[in-house]
Amino acid sequence: MVPSMPTDTDWMHQALALAAHAQAQGEVPVAALLVKDGEIVGRGYNRNIVDRDPTAHAEIVAMREAGQRLHNHRLVDTTLYCTLEPCPMCAGAIVHARIARVVYAADDPKTGACGSVFDVLSDPRHNHRVEVVCGVLALEAGEALRAFFRERRAQGRSNGG
Repeated sequence: MVPSMPTDTDWMHQALALAAHAQAQGEVPVAALLVKDGEIVGRGYNRNIVDRDPTAHAEIVAMREAGQRLHNHRLVDTTLYCTLEPCPMCAGAIVHARIARVVYAADDPKTGACGSVFDVLSDPRHNHRVEVVCGVLALEAGEALRAFFRERRAQGRSNGG
């Protein structure tokens, strides 16, 4: 029997586990995996706070790792799995990297750039189009984010903030 390839849901479960790791480090629980030919070539989770770097979003961290691993700034024929809809910065990097697909869990109604607020990935003015699949494990990802921010607000009130 031939082993089956992991599904989008399988990859997103792994991304959600990585997001939990980010949260344990005090980061917003957002993570991304970059997959090529059934293998993870890049992993990232938000590192803005730890690295003091506004560009250290999960997607950027995953793309940087994949670029090093694949020895190329073009990440063709890859799929990026994100627990939260990419922002405009990350969406621009996705287009420039020539990523084939983005699969994300939760919509970002404030800065989402895959259709929620902006639609960077499918803008016809780009010379590269990215297939987008949204809503894979959206409830799980959304609840993790809501719980994180509820806890953060509760800590702020208890600390006088």
